[in-house]
Amino acid sequence: MTSAPSDLFASTAGADRGPAIRVGIGGWTYAPWRNNFYPAGLVQRRELEFASRQLSAIEINGTYYGAQKAATYAKWAAETPEGFVFSLKAPRYITEGKRLAEVGKGVQGFVQGGLAEMGDRLGPILWQLPPSRPFDADDLAAFLEALPRDLNGQPLRHVLEVRHPSFLSPRYVELARRHRVPTVFTDSLDYPSLADLTGEFTYARLMRSADGIPTGYAPDELDRWAAHVRSWASGDDVDDLPHAAALQPPTPPRDVFVFFISAAKHRNPAAAMALQSRVDGNR
Repeated sequence: MTSAPSDLFASTAGADRGPAIRVGIGGWTYAPWRNNFYPAGLVQRRELEFASRQLSAIEINGTYYGAQKAATYAKWAAETPEGFVFSLKAPRYITEGKRLAEVGKGVQGFVQGGLAEMGDRLGPILWQLPPSRPFDADDLAAFLEALPRDLNGQPLRHVLEVRHPSFLSPRYVELARRHRVPTVFTDSLDYPSLADLTGEFTYARLMRSADGIPTGYAPDELDRWAAHVRSWASGDDVDDLPHAAALQPPTPPRDVFVFFISAAKHRNPAAAMALQSRVDGNR
């Protein structure tokens, strides 16, 4: 079999970037990326190895459809360089249940089901609520209280993505802040978008890449997002993004995760690399 030259696997993910700003994509297996992201001749089993050396994070969608075996988590971690992290979408069978207050057993089963094998490659766990689930303060509070805060002594980071318009409420923002759980900023016309800072890191999913632009987003748009990311990383709120509550006063510097998801998916690796280059000060 033909494999890519070894220099194509030089890692950029472990570079010293100061504040932890990580920009990535959703998954790493997508046939069109073999035309414009992966080198010609790269065998599929080496795609994660390659992608993790061009990007600083990847959001795994497969875990949304079902938890994986511990050996699979260990294999993913082993194929990636130091400094790289995965974000894992939690299984939908947990978040789509009738009552969030009753899913504690499922939460523990997922977290204790092998995630420790990822070691320091384990980044945020994304809990995506379905569009059909409205804001229920008591139910959500019970769920957030049940989220484990560490795994074998390693701190866990949880982030919540809400998709029902009723979450566009100061009551929700206050509840999320009380539990120190960040809310995903979803740059989408289809779902509520709120940039309120509710936790100790920031997480954005950008979903508007365009087919006709090689980098998915126009240069001025990437510049704008780079400015937002730098503001978040420095601890500042971003006042020209939509909020459901009052802006938060400045905080200490924070980690930032940005993922280019869906839309013109074949453009997303280029968009991620272009944004990472901007926030790293390489342009």
